[in-house]
Amino acid sequence: MVSKNRKDKLALATRISQNLNGPSEAIVGFHNLLIEEVRKTGPEAALKDLQKIGAAASKLVQMIELLGKSAHQISADKDAQAKLRHDLRSPINAIIGYSEMVLDDFEADLKPSARSDINAILSEARKLALQIDSTISDADIPQSAEDSDRDQEIAASLERSLASSDAGREALTGRILVIDDETANREILTRLLERRGHSVRSVGSASETFEALDREGFDLVLLDILMPEVNGIDVLERMKKDPSWREIPVVMVSGLNETNAIAKCISVGAEDYLPKPIDPVLLHARVDACMERSRWRAKELAFTNEITYERDRADKLLHSMLPAPVIKRLNDGETNIADRFVGATIIFADIVEFTPLVARMDAGDLILELSNLFTAFDDLATLHGIEKIKTIGDAYMAASGIPLRREDHALAAISFARDILRTMSDSTVSSAGLQIRIGIHSGPVIAGLIGRKRSIYDVWGETVNLASRLEATGRSGHIHISAETKDALGDHLSNAEAQTHFVKGVGEITSYFVS
Repeated sequence: MVSKNRKDKLALATRISQNLNGPSEAIVGFHNLLIEEVRKTGPEAALKDLQKIGAAASKLVQMIELLGKSAHQISADKDAQAKLRHDLRSPINAIIGYSEMVLDDFEADLKPSARSDINAILSEARKLALQIDSTISDADIPQSAEDSDRDQEIAASLERSLASSDAGREALTGRILVIDDETANREILTRLLERRGHSVRSVGSASETFEALDREGFDLVLLDILMPEVNGIDVLERMKKDPSWREIPVVMVSGLNETNAIAKCISVGAEDYLPKPIDPVLLHARVDACMERSRWRAKELAFTNEITYERDRADKLLHSMLPAPVIKRLNDGETNIADRFVGATIIFADIVEFTPLVARMDAGDLILELSNLFTAFDDLATLHGIEKIKTIGDAYMAASGIPLRREDHALAAISFARDILRTMSDSTVSSAGLQIRIGIHSGPVIAGLIGRKRSIYDVWGETVNLASRLEATGRSGHIHISAETKDALGDHLSNAEAQTHFVKGVGEITSYFVS
């Protein structure tokens, strides 16, 4: 029996919501559009009647709202139902009457859109008048079997949803800051929240709020709008401007039934709004929802940070393999990266008598020696603006003037090579006392990116071949340069030792030793 009574009450509440709320809210919506239009375009004389329509519409919405809340009290009271039907007709009649008068008096002056809105108000009001009797029914006005079954079905569905258990849902608790200048309000909120397992800190002013936020961490803030000195909206704005507080969700709490204030809070960044007096069920529902969203945001932030970390690692690895300008071109969508450089300088540095060293050194020691040596070369390349191309066994290949063109490519290459020779005498870099010879040649080259797996940025041309030949025919501890490089250096080179010799594939050339 109890269950049937509950279903009957839910069925009545459902009918009220479906049959009365929709039209009444539509009337208010069309009225807001209408009065805004008339204020802009006229006629101004119609505003007085339009305001009366608005007052009647507001009263109607309030009555229907109260009716929905008291549905359980009138579900079996025929006298109460009859009085409600009578009372509801008064604002409806006022809406219809004033709307018709506006059309009669000002139709010629109204814009077509304004006339359309008035007709929409009339249509919704007349529909609402017809639905009052079928919605608030008594024995004299029976419902159809189809409507009754529909209402009972909706009520049963709603009852099942309301009765569904949240047992499988994780109980979310956290650290909550309550801000309200009224001691009693702080105490009520604190006790309600602590009963649910939350840890609560309460303060009564803006200054205490900022001090608490500075010193402690919070998962949620409940903030009263009406406070002395600094109001809640100003506190909210300051929180949302501070990077350290911006992500803390805020629920505004106030007895101020002012739409503009609520809209301002939401636009500034409040998560939700909670009216006073506090409804415990609504309080916990909104706190739980905010805590849930906050947890998901924290997970999203952690995931984003992880993605950023992995992306940075990948970028760092990519920059260790390819020149920065080439990476930019790849990111910009280029797929075929190849350039011809009229003037560039190629450097080859090769360890002297490396093969016998491989035979007598421990593998780990050998790799460590090479790693220290080539890492030092890498640092020098960065210092001089030289592009490392690759290592080939015990040889180190680099280029000056690519991928960024520079007029002093030969001078930069010589400075780099001289620093390499100085580095070889540093026992902290080469503990085995290794010696090196260097070959340098200047001329035209082609440079580009090749391969898809382990792609490399490489250079080609006779300039590369001759630089390699000069290194192979060079002397330990010396820099062996071509005549082209000497010419490119101009007055920057002195004490060059000339020699004429035969180079395979090239023929007889004059080259120079520089130390």
